[in-house]
Amino acid sequence: MKSLSVQPNASEVSKKKAVKIAVAKGDGIGPEIMDATLKILDAAGAMIKPEFIEVGNSVYLSGNSSGITSAAWDVVRENKVILKGPITTPQGKGYKSLNVTLRKSLGLFANVRPVMSLSPYVQTNFPEMDVVVIRENEEDLYAGIEHRQTQDVVQCLKLITRPGCERIVRYAFEYASAYDRSKVTCMVKDNIMKLTDGLFHKVFEEIGAEYPEIEKDVQIIDIASARLATRPEDYDVIVTSNLYGDIISDVAAEIVGSVGLAGSANIGTDIAMFEAIHGSAPDIAGLNLANPSGLINAAVMMLAHIGQQTVADKVKNAWLATIEHGYHTKDIFTQGRSTKKVSTDHFAEQVIERLGTAPENLKKSTLSKGNGQIVIPEFSRKPVEKKLVGVDVFLDWAEKDTNKLGEALDALGSYNLQLKMITNRGVKVYPHGIPETFCTDHWRCRFVSVKARIANDEPIYQEINYEQVVALLSRLNSSGFDVIKTENLYEFDGKRGFSLGQGE
Repeated sequence: MKSLSVQPNASEVSKKKAVKIAVAKGDGIGPEIMDATLKILDAAGAMIKPEFIEVGNSVYLSGNSSGITSAAWDVVRENKVILKGPITTPQGKGYKSLNVTLRKSLGLFANVRPVMSLSPYVQTNFPEMDVVVIRENEEDLYAGIEHRQTQDVVQCLKLITRPGCERIVRYAFEYASAYDRSKVTCMVKDNIMKLTDGLFHKVFEEIGAEYPEIEKDVQIIDIASARLATRPEDYDVIVTSNLYGDIISDVAAEIVGSVGLAGSANIGTDIAMFEAIHGSAPDIAGLNLANPSGLINAAVMMLAHIGQQTVADKVKNAWLATIEHGYHTKDIFTQGRSTKKVSTDHFAEQVIERLGTAPENLKKSTLSKGNGQIVIPEFSRKPVEKKLVGVDVFLDWAEKDTNKLGEALDALGSYNLQLKMITNRGVKVYPHGIPETFCTDHWRCRFVSVKARIANDEPIYQEINYEQVVALLSRLNSSGFDVIKTENLYEFDGKRGFSLGQGE
């Protein structure tokens, strides 16, 4: 099976001279923390050659609604690595987030956010916390596919794919193996979203079986989030989908002390982007107050990615020693715990002064001891038998009399299709609905073959053809119904590929 390496071999990279990287200083505090970070990397002997690109607010305001120029795209694609400061997206006028654009356009499927306690030097209630959140970065609700369908109802499509699940779950186990992590926890909500989150869970079980040496756990996202916030020491590597990962990674960073400390990697099969997880903080821009730690930690991850793990350890250990000696920026300074409140520039100077040293009490960085190699097999699609067995027709219908709607649809009699049920916001309201159910003007009407039946409490469907669906839609239209969308109902290898209605 072909495989895709998403992290180069260290021995191969070390033979090169300076590695060219695209550098975007960003907006707000971005230029300050980027300058501080690059000074540290230069002093540490990082073999990199920055190529600066303009992205973000100034590009937006010049009339480019994407926030990035074609010339900048070329530099990123050529260099394959980008170190990026925080970006400001102008409010209003429909501007899209450049961060999301970069992640999705460049295929950066894995968002990796390590979060480690710096206790007792940075205040936290969880001194043993050492967690890596690995978040799927391209799909889920962040596809951003939304529609207003009726006067009352808007929808957002949650897209989960098998290739996306396989890549992110494989990455999580490969990461755990490469960096000597012992446990991977999958967080989903498949007790409710049985198909989308159910697929993520299923893939986790399938791929996890290939890593018997790693402990595996699956948790429902709501209780898992609560446990992460109260018992983070129980977690090691967490893998989850896009929205859940976005939320819990910020939770993890905040409870460990400050979101200003955390960096992240956005990894693709060809290109990688490294950034702090915080925003551009325009209120303190230009004041030399910002904490550059998030971007420093992102740069450490970048160095490990390009095979310069020894330099990565050198920078990280100097940074840890600086934290340990109490030189803290305003956001983490605590009277009696910190030694001195320092500026952005002074913090960078303290890190540079400690290059070649290591922390005495905090856990030392040992990236150079890991194998550093993460390989993702190329996706292989398996053939399945796909059968059309029905159609969900969504109607805009403002009346509240559910039985009136159901009886009218029952009377259509269209080409051997029959109305099986009507739901409103997912709840079955016809036949045999209850009057207490609140209904909007958005109705899902499920039509299946007249030969469909129930066996052992499970619907048994018969195959239909699309001409029957077209005839049904024509009949609905001629009868005055406002059809706003349809969803075909399929079976795959005899298994239902659609959810039942609540109460069906």
